[in-house]
Amino acid sequence: MRIIYQEETKIFHLCNDAVSYIMMVLPNGHLGQLYFGRRVNADKDYSYLLEMMSRPMASYLWSDAKRFSLEHIKQEYGVYGTTDFRRPAIEILQGNGSRIVDFRFKDFSITDGKPVLEGLPATYTEAPEEAMTLTLFLEDEVTGICLELLYTIFETGPIARSAKIVNGGKEPVHLLTAMSLCMDLPDYDYEWVQFSGAWARERHVKVRKLEQGIQAVDSMRGHSSHEHNPFIVLKRFGTDEDLGEAIGFSLIYSGNFLAQAEVDTHNTTRVLLGIHPSGFDWKLEPGESFQTPEAVMVYSREGLGGMSRVFHNLYRKRLARGYWRDRVRPILNNNWEATYFDFTEERLINLAKKAKECGVELFVLDDGWFGQRSHERAGLGDWVANPERLPDGIEGIAEKIEALGMKFGLWFEPEMVNKDSDLYREHPDWVIETPGRHSSHGRFQYVLDFSCKEVVDEIYGMMEKILGGAKVSYVKWDMNRSITECYSHALPADRQGEVFHRYILGVYDLYERLTSHLPKVLFESCASGGGRFDPGILYYAPQGWASDDSDAVERLKIQYGTSFCYPISSIGSHVSVVPNHQVFRNTPLHTRANVAYFGTFGYELDLNKLSEKELQQVKQQVEFMKKYREVLQFGDFYRLCSPFEGNVTVWMVVNEERTLAIVGWYRILGGANQPYTRVRLQGLREEARYEIEGREGYYFGDELMNLGLITTDYTAGEEAVGDSYAGDFDSKIFLIRAIDD
Repeated sequence: MRIIYQEETKIFHLCNDAVSYIMMVLPNGHLGQLYFGRRVNADKDYSYLLEMMSRPMASYLWSDAKRFSLEHIKQEYGVYGTTDFRRPAIEILQGNGSRIVDFRFKDFSITDGKPVLEGLPATYTEAPEEAMTLTLFLEDEVTGICLELLYTIFETGPIARSAKIVNGGKEPVHLLTAMSLCMDLPDYDYEWVQFSGAWARERHVKVRKLEQGIQAVDSMRGHSSHEHNPFIVLKRFGTDEDLGEAIGFSLIYSGNFLAQAEVDTHNTTRVLLGIHPSGFDWKLEPGESFQTPEAVMVYSREGLGGMSRVFHNLYRKRLARGYWRDRVRPILNNNWEATYFDFTEERLINLAKKAKECGVELFVLDDGWFGQRSHERAGLGDWVANPERLPDGIEGIAEKIEALGMKFGLWFEPEMVNKDSDLYREHPDWVIETPGRHSSHGRFQYVLDFSCKEVVDEIYGMMEKILGGAKVSYVKWDMNRSITECYSHALPADRQGEVFHRYILGVYDLYERLTSHLPKVLFESCASGGGRFDPGILYYAPQGWASDDSDAVERLKIQYGTSFCYPISSIGSHVSVVPNHQVFRNTPLHTRANVAYFGTFGYELDLNKLSEKELQQVKQQVEFMKKYREVLQFGDFYRLCSPFEGNVTVWMVVNEERTLAIVGWYRILGGANQPYTRVRLQGLREEARYEIEGREGYYFGDELMNLGLITTDYTAGEEAVGDSYAGDFDSKIFLIRAIDD
């Protein structure tokens, strides 16, 4: 791992064993992009990669240099309007109405490790040798505004980028666009991959060819959203899971975002990633600064799977933090689908007793324990236990659950309020709404103004009182409403463009205070299921509900798409009641568990309503998860067959030593007289001998990876007597162990 500066050519070269990132100071003082991809020789002069040509209708900076046009030069942080007509990385409105800026290189620094981004989630290092950081200092001489571009290259491959804008001038300005990453690529021979959907079908994989014009995904909902994830991939044609080039772009942010690729008519591609500029307007007074969120780039020549495993490793170990980062996650039982709002303390205890009998480790009390919360129209904001339901308060129920030998968890939705609540009646101006305009609701709730510190302080006080006074080991943090009529009563008119971003900073502040004060409490994010499943929240909560849809068949696509960027340890996955409440599908219990194993695992049903045979299955499932959850949650993950391409989905995990592999095989619909089938495995040691539980003999690693694992069953012929299951939504788990020599 090195960062090299060539004084003569003014070239910077960041490299490790996997990648090279090369840029240079252009003749006008701007920064030009030369190369990003597979590592190349670090000591070579690559200035020849700066190509310039006189082109008709181009605009040029200098009258005596009719080849230097920023329209046709690849740049690091492009600015619209100074011969560059592409979408800009930065836009600043000045006092005279101009939006033109001219950031020229002044200096640089190279440091070991990685700096902290104040108030923002970001990747980090635990030792200086894990990464190196290049900071480039640029200045617009007319306004005195300084631009700091940060590049951190990790020893393991990824590159993290962000920008800091400092108003070193004498006049206030308005920052209208401030992207985290601008990346100009020399061609457009890529397929664009996005991860999109809606509530209950989040992060489905969508692929299309890059074309001239703009391709983009975004969110303007105040959160990263169910609709589009702040993560895209550009992959070469023919790139699959195992082979070929791919570049992943991920934004560590939970608010409004834009991920965009602009292909010009000369077939160069500009990737922009950062805060959505629409509605964004940040006033910078003299001496003030603005830090953009961090973006992470991963280059892979080992296909999409290689890219994903780099993201998994980085986000699992150097984005997630705290006590639970490296610990296996407790198996839980959540009461919501068992009781909804209809519960008493006695009923909760009965649910917990049965869960304990099955080996469950954590009982979670969901919505309805506070204020007058007997329905969704009331109570949010009043974080005080309802004595009619919990006569001994949260302290009492927590003590009783602990006495059973289980841990106790609790649901909150701290960012929301009902109008039928004491909090709203006392502070109606704490709601985000525009004066004189209709105020919309979502699920009869309204968004608290977390851009205001007073509001965050109040919610923190209520939550800390509950969590600090009771034996609460887990918090489920929900957020069931997008922001509409965005306006803060606490900010002046010329700062209303700051509300969306300040809101997310307030969310981060509350998370930071609570997790710092309660370091051993496991926080799980649950923004209406998957509505804020993003790297920003992962920094504070090491796991999140990937979706409110817990049907196993639907979860195949959701978990498959999620795995392109996010580690398996972050995916909240549970066994739910059937018929499922979203699709009313009767999925077998074994398949529900087989899907949920590849995540954090738990149950969302009333175990008291299961038959004795089903309870025995549950006990076996819990035992299995306890035995193998370390490899399931922290092993290397491989996608083998896509649910978007056929009737069968297959994935697997392998432990670090390559001595244990677990394969999940899932078939949506059964069939008659089907072909023989097998699937090629990945990640095994070629020369090692492996045994497959339930089968005789042994298999070499190269055998399983090249010839494949036979998955043929009764559907390839006539159903045999004794087949355990015959029907739709079938699944199997294959346990593969290395044989000791």
